[in-house]
Amino acid sequence: MGASHRQAARGVDPYAAVVPDRHARFTSSSPWESRVGYSRTVRAGDLVFVSGTTATTPDGEVVAPGDLYEQARQTFANVEAALAMAGAALADVVQTRIYVTDIARWEQVGRAHGEFFADVRPVTTMVQVAGLIDPRMMIEVEAVAHLGHALGE
Repeated sequence: MGASHRQAARGVDPYAAVVPDRHARFTSSSPWESRVGYSRTVRAGDLVFVSGTTATTPDGEVVAPGDLYEQARQTFANVEAALAMAGAALADVVQTRIYVTDIARWEQVGRAHGEFFADVRPVTTMVQVAGLIDPRMMIEVEAVAHLGHALGE
């Protein structure tokens, strides 16, 4: 058992030294969060982290199988909703990580990303993966937002 697991077993938050003001975890209606043991969104001080998010409806149905552009739009809308749970907005996003199952269709994802983040322009990465948890899913996105003051304030 690693040190962080021993600390957690004793009721000590192993992240306290790294993120001393970690204070909020947010969940959605997804049954996977409790089953797998993760949060949809975590707010740690001025930072908001959104877990891998896909093109699903609140009841877990995959949106637009086969249509990467529409899946990307739904995924970014789901990211927006996850941010809102923690008091953040798309304008606060500083980083996105995009995982796609067909990198040859990157322009469809890029177009959707631009529609949501054109004025925000976070740093981003897009990579191809062998597959996602449901074969109908073509995209998964993680996001990080910062709620602090803008430079110069």
